[in-house]
Amino acid sequence: MVTKLQAGLIATGINIVAIVIFFKIIDAINKKVMEKIKNQESNSPLLRFIPILMKFIKVIIVFIAITGIFQSQGYSMSSILAGFGIGGLTVGMAGNDTIANVFGSLTILSDHVYRIGDYVKINGIEGYVEDVSIRSTKVRDLDNFLINIPNNIVANAIVTNVSQAKKRLLKITFGVTYSTGNDAIQKAKDILKDIATEHKEIFNDFTIAVHDIGESSINVRFMGYIKSGSYYKFLRVRGEFLQLAIAAYRNAGIDFAFPSRSIYIESDNTKIEN
Repeated sequence: MVTKLQAGLIATGINIVAIVIFFKIIDAINKKVMEKIKNQESNSPLLRFIPILMKFIKVIIVFIAITGIFQSQGYSMSSILAGFGIGGLTVGMAGNDTIANVFGSLTILSDHVYRIGDYVKINGIEGYVEDVSIRSTKVRDLDNFLINIPNNIVANAIVTNVSQAKKRLLKITFGVTYSTGNDAIQKAKDILKDIATEHKEIFNDFTIAVHDIGESSINVRFMGYIKSGSYYKFLRVRGEFLQLAIAAYRNAGIDFAFPSRSIYIESDNTKIEN
């Protein structure tokens, strides 16, 4: 007849064998997943998260095994689990933000919201992503300040990934004076057309038109797309376009308007008698 001690030893042995088997399976999965991620992106933050997740799973397996051993020895697991529940509640309340940040990190990485090096806009903050850790995302803004944003905030925020843009809108309005003749207005449009057509970084599906009549100018607007999502390339192409347009307008004798007002004073010839 098997004694209680022998039954406990048998249960312990079975649990140990099960733990070893499960650990081997987890290690094999971990290895394959890590290799796949490395092949896709060598510096992916997932390379740091996956090992932590696997260790967490191992801890759960060990906990279940220990629970089974105590149960086989006749201990009441309900009271033990209740004790863990009270302690877990206290720890959970204290570490609520930490847990939220961890799940936020997993959400960011699983959804491929952004990668290290991407230019992003998050809750009014914009800059380049330098690191994604378990707790936060580090963004380097254009003033070179390093900003830490908790991942639970990022997970619930509207994130604009500028680096994922295939092209950027270039919209510029040129105000010419009201004294500009019809032929000169057409010339102003043709100048912009020639510049855009010859520029290698601007798509050919652009639009040029007299946009509106301002208080002191006739406004000619150019709308087109730059062949890159890079902000720095956008600034460079926009600057080149403006410089070429200004030079061409001046050579063509087309004057740019500036804010001005014409004031008309009417003379009052009414005779006032006392």
